[in-house]
Amino acid sequence: MSPRALLLTVIAGLIALFAIPLVTDNDYILALGISFAAMSVLAGGLNLIYGYTGLLSFAQVGFFGIGAYTATLLVVDRDWSLWAGAAAGGALSVLVALLIGYSSLRLSRHAFAIVSLSFALLCAIVARDWPELTRGSMGIPGLPTPTLNLGGGVRWRLVDPSDFYYLLMGFAVIAHGLIYLVVSSRLGRAMRAIKLNEPLAQSQGVNPLAYRLMALSLSAALSGIVGGFFVFYLTIIDPSIFDFYYTETMLISVVIGGPGSFWGVLASSAVLTVVPDLLRFTTDLRMVLYGVVLIVAMLVFPGGVGGWLYRRQVKRWRRPRPQPKPTATTP
Repeated sequence: MSPRALLLTVIAGLIALFAIPLVTDNDYILALGISFAAMSVLAGGLNLIYGYTGLLSFAQVGFFGIGAYTATLLVVDRDWSLWAGAAAGGALSVLVALLIGYSSLRLSRHAFAIVSLSFALLCAIVARDWPELTRGSMGIPGLPTPTLNLGGGVRWRLVDPSDFYYLLMGFAVIAHGLIYLVVSSRLGRAMRAIKLNEPLAQSQGVNPLAYRLMALSLSAALSGIVGGFFVFYLTIIDPSIFDFYYTETMLISVVIGGPGSFWGVLASSAVLTVVPDLLRFTTDLRMVLYGVVLIVAMLVFPGGVGGWLYRRQVKRWRRPRPQPKPTATTP
């Protein structure tokens, strides 16, 4: 697809997404859109870490929950605005990401995977067993309706699902735009080089630790901010915000979309938001059918959708061009 056709497709898709609340006020459809916006940001952040730098991370759900708890406590207990609370959640997530990343990446990638998994499990334990801060297993129900100051005396009160739809979808567009700028730039090429051949990239002056920490920090910031926004749509926060289901969904989105494929992961996030709800017609077999769908997808696309499209493109490049037939010459 040419750059112009890609740009027109993206613009048409954005117009369609932001027109949905104008066409329908169905809460179910809006809820799917909100879930897609939040999960696509989480999956995009994981793809930045795993797909581009080769780090298997389980810490995304921890950043997501830290951002959610930070924003909740600052808004509810300290009367901060949602903007400031979500930004503080993103900043705290970055600090934690740098701490666990710098301490483990100096050892090996395997150490980072183990530390990130331990960190995610520890977050759930802290949320459950520190009631003085997190209110324990009961969580904090009945979160207040936030009001955003848009400047110029304009205040936006997030009352309806459509309000949260615009907020989360708008942030998702900004987040994916930022990720795309990174992966399509010199930074993204350096990250791919680190993933493909770290010693060779290092011999060319690329610092793997610095690039991996940068990818981890950006991913943590986006995950923390989207967690701060998303929790006020739920109107309750409890330790289930660290549920391993979110980690599974992120990993599946990246694997099926294709690690290192920006558009593939974005498309798989949309599909995996809708498929579990489409299977609700059978409660008993819902997860079984979901597993069958995932297995079939992996058999058909072993390298993900992005990998399949890339292989097709390479095959097209390598296809021999037809040679012109020699013209007959008269003696």
